Amino acid sequence: MIELKTNAGMKINSTQVLYFTLTAYIDTGSLKYFSFFIVLFLYVLIVGSNVLLIVVICVNRSLHEPMYTFLCSLFVNELYSSTSFFPFMLLHILSDVHNISAPLCFLQVFCVYTYGTVEFTSLAVMSYDRYVAICHPLQYNSLMTSQKIAFLVSITWLPPFLAVGGAIILSSSLQLCGNIMDKIYCGNNSIIKLACKEPRVNNIYKLFMTFLTVCVPLSVILYTYMRILKVCFSGSKQTRQKAVSTCTPHLISVINFSFGVSIEILESRFDMTQVPGVLRMFLALYFLTCQPLFNPVLYVLNMSKIRSLYKKMVLRWAS
Repeated sequence: MIELKTNAGMKINSTQVLYFTLTAYIDTGSLKYFSFFIVLFLYVLIVGSNVLLIVVICVNRSLHEPMYTFLCSLFVNELYSSTSFFPFMLLHILSDVHNISAPLCFLQVFCVYTYGTVEFTSLAVMSYDRYVAICHPLQYNSLMTSQKIAFLVSITWLPPFLAVGGAIILSSSLQLCGNIMDKIYCGNNSIIKLACKEPRVNNIYKLFMTFLTVCVPLSVILYTYMRILKVCFSGSKQTRQKAVSTCTPHLISVINFSFGVSIEILESRFDMTQVPGVLRMFLALYFLTCQPLFNPVLYVLNMSKIRSLYKKMVLRWAS
């Protein structure tokens, strides 16, 4: 039998950790059901807006272009992240005990981390698409073939899933000396902190995964935008207008998501017990909620072709 010790100092004798306790949830008392319906409303809004945009892109042949294909992949990722988080949170809001079984916890870690890495790679692929469209407009159709689009979509999803899968295998093999996480959802860093011994291999792999799934996509985004800015400054007014209209929503999305990831990294690295519970919950929700809620609104407002087709579909369904 392995002797496990929780953060509260209580000893648990078990051959393995069967569940984890999430301690960052605050007791809302009589506001429990109000909080539940607010979160449920956000979840329904995220699912509805992203599904509607996916349908708009899929059913309208005029949107069967590389840029909108990558956007559709991005919206699918927003649905994926929301479904991996919100149902669990809704259950915990109504529950007085915030436990999650170990298999479900590792599944949630996998989903949350793949969402973050797929989001970064999606934004990198979209920045490359904008770079080709603005810097090489005459060669755009010959460069962005259907085979090239399929390849870019595949590298958006496959490497993140493999990288995060490796991290989950390493974390699940750790011998843990506790089962308490000071979070509202399961995190890989929180699991590593519960290890009985220094998990050197996990830490090295974590650095490799961060480089592969964060640093490489960000480098692609920075490089492509430097080239786009160079063309804009030396090009005509029409070129600058095209760059502004197509790049603004993407650039805002990159900044917004980078901010959310920075919050998540800081929260996982430092002791947040002194931070007020409400603020901690807001910061955690920002990473998993703001992007799925923000992106549909951003692209509908800033891209005229999507906006007009979106309005037509909504009016058709309403009538």
